[in-house]
Amino acid sequence: MQVHFHGAAGMVTGSMHLVEAAGKQVMLDCGMIQGTVEAEALNQAEFPCDPSTLDALVLSHAHIDHVGRVPLLVARGFRGPIWAQEATAELLPIMLLDSASLQESEAERHNRKRKPHEPEMVPLYTREDVQTALELVKPLPYHARTEILPGIEIYFRDAGHILGSSIVEVFGDGRKLVFSGDLGPKGTPILRDPESVEQADLVLMESTYGDRNHRDRAETIRELGGILDEAWREKGNVLIPAFAVGRTQELLYWFARHWDEWQMSRWQIFLDSPMAGKVVKVYDHHHDLFDADAQAVWRGTPNPFRLPNLHVTESPDESMAINRIEGGAIIIAGNGMASGGRILHHLKHNLGRRQAHVVFVGYQAQGTLGRRLVDGAKWVRIHGRDYRVNAQRHTVGGLSAHTDQRGLLAWYGAFQPSPPVVLVHGEDTAREALAGEIHERHGIEAELAQPGMTLQV
Repeated sequence: MQVHFHGAAGMVTGSMHLVEAAGKQVMLDCGMIQGTVEAEALNQAEFPCDPSTLDALVLSHAHIDHVGRVPLLVARGFRGPIWAQEATAELLPIMLLDSASLQESEAERHNRKRKPHEPEMVPLYTREDVQTALELVKPLPYHARTEILPGIEIYFRDAGHILGSSIVEVFGDGRKLVFSGDLGPKGTPILRDPESVEQADLVLMESTYGDRNHRDRAETIRELGGILDEAWREKGNVLIPAFAVGRTQELLYWFARHWDEWQMSRWQIFLDSPMAGKVVKVYDHHHDLFDADAQAVWRGTPNPFRLPNLHVTESPDESMAINRIEGGAIIIAGNGMASGGRILHHLKHNLGRRQAHVVFVGYQAQGTLGRRLVDGAKWVRIHGRDYRVNAQRHTVGGLSAHTDQRGLLAWYGAFQPSPPVVLVHGEDTAREALAGEIHERHGIEAELAQPGMTLQV
């Protein structure tokens, strides 16, 4: 078995790894690169192998940085099966159709304004490309070892990151590869804790927060409640960039849990996403994947997805109407790194207001607008125009969907004996710190994946 590293190798986005075993080629994830304009331009590049020669694609979960180039892979010739956990398979059309729609809209907007000498922008893929790709998807439950090709089997375990997120075990040539996907923290509401694995010949492990530990979750929730109270006293809006799957559902969960304590009924809560209603239905279909506390909350009053003051806005006109509100609104909109989507329009209207609060609840990749705001930028450019940043900014790290250094070390520590490990899905500072901790505790020299690197398992 050989593993070739082609994405999320030295960066957090663009997950893509190629496994060769039993004379077959299997790709793990096919994610979109997110960040700077230069980084995102790499999404148009050729794939590391001819897509038509790939035998199968296996997806760890439905976030765009793990699945966002799947329709392009199909458009360029891939015709094999696409294996995904059942909830992931149900989320894929929502995520990919939204991604295609955003790209089509961006291309249309660019071409409408372009000068005669400028080249026409073409979307990375279209909604028709997405539909073609979806016909190849094959859902699998957790804990069902399945032969996906002659001589190659896979097994999904719950990664606790988002609904349907999976730790992927790959068996071939008498060897076992374990790909962590993205690992969630223990104690995350709604989701179950990530499962442990005890044996592997090689581990590919994410390292997003390999250099730090999150704040205690209880402290984080108190902080969130304090931010909301402060914003209410200052008569401002609260903007929360959040991806449609994951942190959005957790935020609504906490609003329901602290309904009386935080006086949530005084707010107008907007979930500004054309995907939101569809995602809610997927969650409703998969209560069996919830932890016990979440199942109890879902049966209680108010239900997190049916809060009496929750407005799910789908149309552009509904979204634009929110911007007439100068205070008393909590606006949750995508995307989570503020690198696109409807949150940009709300930021344009609110960043100049001193009473406004912007709350970041997830990782902000280098080069994204979210990262610039977190780093304290005084001016930012949105849709070609510069905006002064007067709004107050908060980073609530304890709500991250990724586990921290402590959690990563605990997950790796469950292997007996400690296998070779390659760190992916992390910036170098995070990977180097995690590699140092692994060596100190287990005597293993962790490899830092680099684009084009190949390892024999």
